[in-house]
Amino acid sequence: MSWTTHLCAFLVFASGSFATIHNKSWWNNTVFYQVYPRSLFDTNADGIGDLRGITSKLDYIASTGINAIWLSPIYSSPMIDFGYDISDFKAIDPTFGTLEDFKALVAVAKSLGLKVVLDLVPNHTSDKHIWFQKALEGHPIYKNFYVWAYGKNRDGITPPNNWISVFSDSAWTYVESQKQWYLHQFEYRQPDLNYRNPLVKIEMIKVLKFWLDLGIDGYRVDSAPFMYEDLLLRDEPRTYVNGTTPRDYTYLNHIYTTDLIETYQLFGGWRKFLDFYAFIHNQDQKLLVMEAYTNFEHTMQYYDYNVLPFNFMFITNLNSKSSAQDFKREIDSWMNSMPSGKIANWVLGNHDNPRVASRYPDRSDQMTMLSMILPGLAVTYNGDEIGMVDKRDISWEDTKDPQACNAGQAQYNSVSRDPERTPFQWDATKNAGFSTANSTWLPVNQNYKQLNLAKQMKAKESHYKIYKTLALLHRTEPAVTEGSYKSITTNNDTVLGVIRNNGCRVVVLLINFNDDKSQVVDLSQEGLPSKLLVKVANLGSKVKTGKLVDVNKLPLPAKAAIVYTSV
Repeated sequence: MSWTTHLCAFLVFASGSFATIHNKSWWNNTVFYQVYPRSLFDTNADGIGDLRGITSKLDYIASTGINAIWLSPIYSSPMIDFGYDISDFKAIDPTFGTLEDFKALVAVAKSLGLKVVLDLVPNHTSDKHIWFQKALEGHPIYKNFYVWAYGKNRDGITPPNNWISVFSDSAWTYVESQKQWYLHQFEYRQPDLNYRNPLVKIEMIKVLKFWLDLGIDGYRVDSAPFMYEDLLLRDEPRTYVNGTTPRDYTYLNHIYTTDLIETYQLFGGWRKFLDFYAFIHNQDQKLLVMEAYTNFEHTMQYYDYNVLPFNFMFITNLNSKSSAQDFKREIDSWMNSMPSGKIANWVLGNHDNPRVASRYPDRSDQMTMLSMILPGLAVTYNGDEIGMVDKRDISWEDTKDPQACNAGQAQYNSVSRDPERTPFQWDATKNAGFSTANSTWLPVNQNYKQLNLAKQMKAKESHYKIYKTLALLHRTEPAVTEGSYKSITTNNDTVLGVIRNNGCRVVVLLINFNDDKSQVVDLSQEGLPSKLLVKVANLGSKVKTGKLVDVNKLPLPAKAAIVYTSV
């Protein structure tokens, strides 16, 4: 029997009764909203967002049409990597509040019909975690919770191999008292856990169960590909990428430190554990979604283990210069490669990448339409629903991102993730309504008086109102929730079309990739109704919603994106 089978069997025995898993794959047709807790809303005037702030905004989130939230890490942490360096997996960091605050958040979320998903960071801990503190003392059990090795020359100068940290330089740090090096694929204060040790696997299952017992609905798993490393600690080969140096992560091809088969097997075991948990507690199925920036083949492999890999194509593979054909190719590739019966997802942005409105200038509504009209799970980063943009002028003195700090003052701005993490712009008052403090953890974007939620709620047309319409459509329109999917390009491949059809109703999205020329699109050969209704159009298109149009002559202004539905 595997370790997961043993644990699941124990849970079934302990429950004393059998039940069932409800609402399987509830995340299909869901609008999934990432909350970056530091930046949503501050209730205690310390300039940092907190749990009570999130709770106070749940009504807004639910009323927008969102039905699941994912919280970036809120665990106890020294905040070297803003919560991705965890010192206690079962405690709330005081920066954000208390465990009672978290329980209150979950209770309010459930009353509003919102699912709550936590960000889990299982690859590593903080160096302040009690496990690592004991490991540094040579504790016979806890030292093996981490990955240790002797240097090549059995000294404190030459690391065990050439592996490089994501944050640059060697992925190994020497500890004099142990005469060995420990592995950290990220910051040196984030030592990697050793999942070849069964005790580590059991401890992490206990962590999963702890938060499930508090009512959460699943996990987003951070840095999924990094969980296992080559047992032989072999050197990794060069990539020969131009301009890289031996201290750069991209200098090597990481064939021995990412995407190992044991990683997939581990997460497949977690999927079974979550299903057993939902089964014995008579609950909805639990979400398990992976953050995996890896190649397409390895990304698709997660589906084979019944877990959902985040789809980052709109971030990594496509950009503002991409053509209609490029978009069709990438979208079709995902849809056609997914195993039968699995669920797609479309990530527009997150706290690690420039905002969608900055990556796709004047086309953020187009991107929202794609994520909402395509089949599956639509993923939104907080602030993108109002078209927030990156604050690219954050000074070196105000920079907080460790990735930027490690790059140094000359290069920090090219790699910093701070610009997309600035506080949410609620209104035109002090600090954009985010906080009453004299200063905030990151400076507020100076455009907040023109770009804020309150103003967009009052406006006749706005990014927010477009988003809200699309979110409702994504969740309730039968052509989207049940319908077939087809993509087309037309008008000499300058227009992208997405057609959803359930046999009774249709939804059509058309995007004009020509920035300067209006077009007329003929879809009379697509088996659609003769008349379609303009449901929503991008801001600035000057297209009137609620208007009936002929399917054989659909007007499409330059740079426009329009969603049509059955009458």
